Amino acid sequence: MKRVVVTGLGAITPIGNTVNDFLSSLQVGKSGANLITKFDATNFKTRFACEIKDFNADEFMPARDARRLDEFSIYGIVASDEAIADAGLKIDQLELDRVGVIWASGIGGLRTVESEIEEFIQGDGTPRYSPFLIPKMISDIVAGHISIKYGFMGANFATVSACASSSHSIMSAFDYIRMGRNDIVITGGSEASVVKSAIGGFSSMKALSTRNEDYQHASRPFDRDRDGFVMGEGAACLVLEELEHARKRGAKIYAEVVGTGATGDAHHITAPHPDGLGAQKAMQLALKESGLDITDIDYINVHGTSTPLGDVAELKAIQKVFGDAVYGLNISSTKSMTGHLLGAAGAVEALACVLALEHQFIPPTINHVTHDPEIDPKLNLTLNQAQQRNVRAVLSNTFGFGGHNATIILKKLQD
Repeated sequence: MKRVVVTGLGAITPIGNTVNDFLSSLQVGKSGANLITKFDATNFKTRFACEIKDFNADEFMPARDARRLDEFSIYGIVASDEAIADAGLKIDQLELDRVGVIWASGIGGLRTVESEIEEFIQGDGTPRYSPFLIPKMISDIVAGHISIKYGFMGANFATVSACASSSHSIMSAFDYIRMGRNDIVITGGSEASVVKSAIGGFSSMKALSTRNEDYQHASRPFDRDRDGFVMGEGAACLVLEELEHARKRGAKIYAEVVGTGATGDAHHITAPHPDGLGAQKAMQLALKESGLDITDIDYINVHGTSTPLGDVAELKAIQKVFGDAVYGLNISSTKSMTGHLLGAAGAVEALACVLALEHQFIPPTINHVTHDPEIDPKLNLTLNQAQQRNVRAVLSNTFGFGGHNATIILKKLQD
C-alpha cells in the first residue's frame, strides 16, 4: 500500500471564509452562530444557525455561473479552488487521468428544490421548472464541477451517508491513492442547509437547539443543559496525494492519513447506539489500520453535536476503546464553534485536525457552563479555551443518521 499525505487545504465556514481565518477562529474559540438571515424564521422554533458570513459568490466566479449553481456547489468550488492553489498544483504538469475528485454532501441542493416547488405552488399550475433544477440539486454535482473546471479525469463520484458523508469521501480518496489508482484526489464536502425545510424538519425531530435568546452559546457539547445541535453550512477541501508524488514535486506536506474505520450501528435511524458499539468498532478498526497504539493519539475531534444522547454515547465509546489512556489525551468538539455542517462536518473537522497537527494546539469546546453528571469529570474536554500541546496523531469521528460511523486518523509525517 502506498502512503497518503495531505498537501492542500481549503475552507469556507461559519467562522472563517479561508483556512487562515478558520484557524484564527479555532484558536480563540469563536462562535459562528447568528440569527438566520437567509429567510424569515420568525415563526420557527429555532431562529438561528451558523451561516456563512460576508460572502459574495460573484467575487469567485461570473454571476451567470453562480446563478446556475446551488449554494452547496458554490461553497464546494470555492473551497476546492483554495485547496488546489494551496497545494501548488500546476495543471499542465499533472497526469490529469491520475487526479480524481471525490466529494460529499449529505443533502445537496435543498434550497434549489425548495424554491422551485414554492414557485410552482404560487404559480398558475403550469410547470415552469428551471432546466438547471436537476443539475443544481443532485449531491454528486460538485465533484463534476471541480473535475470539469480543472480537467481532472481520475475517479469522480460523491459519497452520501448523512453527517458522515465527507469523512467517507476522505476515506475513499485515501483508498484510491494507497491502492495506486490515482496519484492525487481532491476531496471534502459541502452543505447549504440553512433553509426553511431543513430548519423545520430538524426542529420537528427535536434535534435543534431552541436557545433563541442566547444563540451564540447554544452549541454546547457535553454541557448538562445542551438541548440540540445548531445548523451550520459551508465546505472544506483536502488535497490528498501519494507521498512520493508529493515529494517529487516539492509539495508542502501537512499530515499523513494513516487509518480509517467504517461501521454501522444497526440500531436506529436517528439515535446512536446507547453504548456506542458501532463507534467503538470504527475507532478500533482505524487504530488497527494505522498501526498506532492508543497512547500515540493526542487528540480526538469528536462528533459531539450537542445533543443529549449523542454526546454521552460517544464519550462512553471512547472510554471503552482507550481505557485509562483516555485521561492523557485531549477531546474537543469544534461543532461548538462551527455548528453542525451535516454532510460537510467530517471534512471541516478533518481540516481542524490537520491544523491542530500543523500548529500544535487543541481547538476548544466552547460554551461549557455546567458539568453533566453522566460525563466523567476527569476527561480533558478542552473546555472553553484552546490548549497548546505536542500533537503527534489525531483521531476524528463522524456519525450519521442511519447508524453510519466513520473514523479517520492523521499524524505528523515521519520518514
